[in-house]
Amino acid sequence: MNAPAPLMLSVSGLRGLIGQSLTPPVAARYGAAFGGWLRRTRSASDNPPHVVLGRDSRPSGQMIELAVASGLIAAGCRVTILGIVTTPSVALMAEQLRADGGMVITASHNPIIWNGIKALRHDGVAPPAAEAKQIIDAFKEDRLDYVGVERLLPIQYDDTTNRIHVDRVLAHVDVQAIRRRKPKVVLDSVCGAGGPAAAMLLRELGAEVVHLHAETTGLFPHTPEPTRENLTGLCEAVRKHGADVGFAQDPDADRLAIVDEKGGYIGEEYTLVLGVLRLLERHGKPGAKLATNLSTSRMIDDTAARFGATVTRTAVGEANVVEAMRRLDALAGGEGNGGIIWPRVVHVRDSLSGIALVLELLASGGGTLSRRIADMPSYAIVKDKVDMDAALADRLRPVLREKYASQRVDEQDGIRIDWPDRWVHVRPSNTEPIIRLIAEARDEATAKGLLAEVRAALGL
Repeated sequence: MNAPAPLMLSVSGLRGLIGQSLTPPVAARYGAAFGGWLRRTRSASDNPPHVVLGRDSRPSGQMIELAVASGLIAAGCRVTILGIVTTPSVALMAEQLRADGGMVITASHNPIIWNGIKALRHDGVAPPAAEAKQIIDAFKEDRLDYVGVERLLPIQYDDTTNRIHVDRVLAHVDVQAIRRRKPKVVLDSVCGAGGPAAAMLLRELGAEVVHLHAETTGLFPHTPEPTRENLTGLCEAVRKHGADVGFAQDPDADRLAIVDEKGGYIGEEYTLVLGVLRLLERHGKPGAKLATNLSTSRMIDDTAARFGATVTRTAVGEANVVEAMRRLDALAGGEGNGGIIWPRVVHVRDSLSGIALVLELLASGGGTLSRRIADMPSYAIVKDKVDMDAALADRLRPVLREKYASQRVDEQDGIRIDWPDRWVHVRPSNTEPIIRLIAEARDEATAKGLLAEVRAALGL
């Protein structure tokens, strides 16, 4: 007998397989659960909760979008549909339109068979764990509070999202410096949601753009996760066109990977570090605060130390990082999966912010991207995963805690073990039915050896 299709429910929202675990009735129920939660928890008001709703370009997106809208309307919400836009754009529009919340139809980098629904609060941030649990419990227990026909409202539409997002980024970067540099950029938008906004941004920054896979069809031309093995075409295009830099977005454009002028894949871990470096050069002062998760490269710590800044580590999940950023009044933050969060633009990982900051970094210091990278500390990060197993998840902490009792251990999300020159993090994923294993060291052999040692300890 085949195992049932997974339906992932976490602080990152809901994800499932289209036509199997994620169907229109499931999507409508989740929309109604979120809409009911908004009605119960927002400040007293007779007005219906206002929710902005956007989606990435997957072929299943419109189907799920309309189902979610139906659930929201049935729960008494006023819905504004934004169309195919990026995840950070939805967060920004929740703020811009003074909405009570937002929802994004996306499965991020997952294959096309997947889709998902991400909930956002009025401030554009995903509900933290305690609030997310309230929504999930209402969904699971079918505790839905539908309104009568007299309180049902028509859908509204808004097509200004990309313009507003681009203008927000432009307001906070040195546009003239970038225009003087006249960068040549190859952009791979993987036929996702980010192509139109990124192309608009690059045009206004005076860049010459070679745009790969710009159409928002959702028919991904390669595996959509922006990793080295999936971006060989981008690397070749950068070399062919003599570009200064290559950028790769994921389908909902909250992540950004980078290729240098030689066509070398730099990768997602550098996105956050390069963006933070530019912000510290421009705005940094001793005591500046940054935040990131436990699975992010130590490069950000080294960069922060150069400017007397400090880094706070959180559990994986954007909501956890943003919660720390708000508490600290952080200059910036993000996650090592290509996601920089620049509060001046939006409190969500944002590929447009990453693109602008990297181009400003190149414009400000002269030279090439590979030269800037060569001046930074070098680490090797290795990632692995195994299928989810409840028994394995239960024994992660006790087994590894005992084995590495003499090292520094952090258990706020799975377990991370730190040495002076390396670390390993093992945790259940929030978005896929897997357990992730990540190790970083000065060289790849040491990182791989550390993963092998952990796998052996866990009997894998």
